[in-house]
Amino acid sequence: MLDLPGGPAKALAPTAAPGGRSTTEGAPAAEVAQQQPAPSGPAQEARAPARRFRPGRRTGVALLVLAAALGAAYLLFAQPLEVGVAAPRHGVPVEVYGLGSVEARVVAVIGFEVPGTIRELHADQGDRVAAGALLATLDTRQQAARVALAEAGVTQARAALEEAGSGLGRAEVVLAQAQRTSARRQELARGRIVSEQLAEEALTAVETAAAERLQATSRVHVAQANLEQAAATLARERTLLDQHSLTAPFAAVVVTRHRERGAPARAADPVFDLVDPDTVWVRAYVDEALSGRLRVGQPASIRLRSLPGQAFQGEVARIGIENDRVGEERRVEIACRDCPADFHLGEQAEAVVTTARLDQALLVPHAAFEESDARGGVLWTVEEGRLRRRRVAFGHRTLDGQVEIPAGALPPGARVVAERPRGLREGRKAIAKPSEGGAR
Repeated sequence: MLDLPGGPAKALAPTAAPGGRSTTEGAPAAEVAQQQPAPSGPAQEARAPARRFRPGRRTGVALLVLAAALGAAYLLFAQPLEVGVAAPRHGVPVEVYGLGSVEARVVAVIGFEVPGTIRELHADQGDRVAAGALLATLDTRQQAARVALAEAGVTQARAALEEAGSGLGRAEVVLAQAQRTSARRQELARGRIVSEQLAEEALTAVETAAAERLQATSRVHVAQANLEQAAATLARERTLLDQHSLTAPFAAVVVTRHRERGAPARAADPVFDLVDPDTVWVRAYVDEALSGRLRVGQPASIRLRSLPGQAFQGEVARIGIENDRVGEERRVEIACRDCPADFHLGEQAEAVVTTARLDQALLVPHAAFEESDARGGVLWTVEEGRLRRRRVAFGHRTLDGQVEIPAGALPPGARVVAERPRGLREGRKAIAKPSEGGAR
């Protein structure tokens, strides 16, 4: 113990300082802290004094990042946003696209109506034939013999009719003679010159002659019927003989020949496929969602797969009344006015039908809509210098993906944002500039 001035002496416990030096508990806190060895383990964590906050380099970087973020937020939300707006376009065609093939309205698969062996062929694939032209024949020998037999039957029936007619004439003469004889005898019997028996016999002879005339008349009728039957048989056999020849039902182009000379052919077996070249058209299939404005007579442009660089003109000739239930498409036949004469059925063809032409229209790409369904969608507008979201109904649609905004769908002076940049926000200031598409 040491006696210190001003009070009792305090016991100072010496402690080991770093470097082997010792210090006492009464030394200043900083010096003591420097002199005392640092505890290790959990005791060190419990007894370590808290560090004071000292601004440094990391804090400056954080402040700079925060300032940059605030500046970006200002530029993004407070500064006016430049947006591209749609401008009206003039003379806009509203078109519908259809994919199909070259077909024909009048197509016939023809063959013989009777069986036989093909004897001659007079047409081949690609030939143009006139209406009624002979295309092929069958072996006609058997049928020609049947025709000759029928002709003989007609001759025989005609002779029988003549014979029956002669018998009728003879019966009429006999009847007239019997009537005269009976008249004389009746007169003589009234004068009692001849007996009543002779008068009655004369009456009987008249009745007998009348009956024979009736029979002769019946024989004439039978002979007449037989003659008509024979004539009908002859007509049938001649018709069958004519059916051994195959003719073109209309002016046509031969598409396919199915049989060759000497080949057997059954009744109705196909021999030729014919098509009327004046009825060739394009059968296209159009999305039923776009087919509501199709009308007969609307102009169309046609492109053939074999001639992709040429466009041919046509018009809608017929619209199918039944849609494809699986593909959800509507069938449209388009007559071509200037397609090449050398056509090929089944060739792929593209058709674009012009359903309307807009003198002036406001069109925007479909990508300009944030939300959309079958009837309309939500897009951005610039109204009095600020951005607004508007829901509008769809008008016409073009083949290049543009959608018409109908007149009256937007407030007066509203401009439609055609290109959606980042930073669109309801009420934000905006500067309208022409879209890259521009007015056309």
